[in-house]
Amino acid sequence: MEKLLKILKEACPGVDFEGSDALVDDGVLDSFDIVSIVSAIMDEYDVLISVNELVPENFNSVSAMYELIERLGA
Repeated sequence: MEKLLKILKEACPGVDFEGSDALVDDGVLDSFDIVSIVSAIMDEYDVLISVNELVPENFNSVSAMYELIERLGA
């Protein structure tokens, strides 16, 4: 989880990833942020995030993103 937090903070500096569980729903992350995050996660964890996975529920919190990574086999 610490590795993911580091990646997220590098991709989107200034976002409080640890203190929010509605990053997409509350408008903290926009589509450009999601593209940066997806790219960084795919590079770092060697997983393929499909278009079907690009739903707010998978990116609203750090734990949701971590669960997505684990589900995809990293």
